[in-house]
This record gives sequence, C-alpha cells and structure tokens, in this order.
Amino acid sequence: MRLLRYHLPALFLCAVFVAAARADDFVPDPGFSSLFNGKDLTGWGYPGGGNFDGKTRSDDGRFVADSGILIVNPHVPREVKQLWTSRLFPKDFTLKLEFRAEVNADSGIFIRKPQLQCRDYLVAGPYKKLKLYKPQDWNEIVIVVKNGTAHCTCNGEVLEDALPVPATGGIGFEADRGAMEYRHIQIQEMP
Repeated sequence: MRLLRYHLPALFLCAVFVAAARADDFVPDPGFSSLFNGKDLTGWGYPGGGNFDGKTRSDDGRFVADSGILIVNPHVPREVKQLWTSRLFPKDFTLKLEFRAEVNADSGIFIRKPQLQCRDYLVAGPYKKLKLYKPQDWNEIVIVVKNGTAHCTCNGEVLEDALPVPATGGIGFEADRGAMEYRHIQIQEMP
C-alpha cells in the first residue's frame, strides 16, 4: 500500500504525458489532410484581423492551441468571436473533427458561411434528442459537403440532412458561451 501511495503521482504524470503525446501525434485518416497542426494557429485568423500564423493563442486569448487541442475559452461578459481558416474551400469535401463541450457550452462550426451549432447538445440544444452524444466527453462530427448542401452528423446521428452552403468559403469556429475543445480537425477535398 505504501509503495502505491508514492507511485500514484508518477503514474498520473505518465498518463497525462501519454495522452498529450497522442493528441500531438495525430495523423489524419488516409486521403485526409489536417486543418489544425495542433501546435499553433497557423492557417487560422479573425475575419479582417489578419492571421495567427506561428502564434499559440489569438490576440485576445479566446482561441488557444495546446497539445493537439484547439481550445475555445469563454469570455465575461459574453462576447462572440469567430476563428476562420485562411483558405477557402470551393470543392466538395468531407470535414471530420472531434469536440468536447463543458456543461451548457455554446459554439459552432461554420461551413463556408452557415453555422452548424456545436455545443453541449443535451442541455443547450437544438439537437437535444441525440442518443449517442457523450456529455463532457469527445464526440465526432462529420460534415459532407456535396453539390451546395452539407450533411452533418454527430457520432453517426443526423444533425442536419441538407444544410444549404455557398459555392465556396472557409471553415470556422465560434467562441460564444462556455469552454469548448476541438481536435483531429481534418478534411478530404473531392477532385
């Protein structure tokens, strides 16, 4: 018993290190490319406010890159911010990512312009009837954009079957209420 007590902190630190290494070492699925390098905000910025290439945090600290995770920090008083890719996506594509929302968190994923609500769904809706959503755990969103519409799922359950999207545009994230985390952000563009 005494041996275990002295080794618990070391075991905990080891587990934290392994989890961080796994997030940092993310490799996109075959045919996909990463939209977030996991180390900084290169390729992302605020509309009209330049980019955050080489920076680990936005100028106001709302978005932070840390150990493979894009962290969306809350702001008091409540203030909405949007982080967008520097590049546009005119071709059909599949976007995959994982997110984790704190209780009652409210964020969103912008698909060329329209917003798909991404939040603590069972509390903050609008998709309160999801059966496979895991509160305060990692969930997967898959967005397939084809012929001007987006088909969006969370853990395989349909969020939006045919969300109209423009012919081109960037991909973005919203910082609204509560803390959100995104990871494994990857895209496959169609030829």
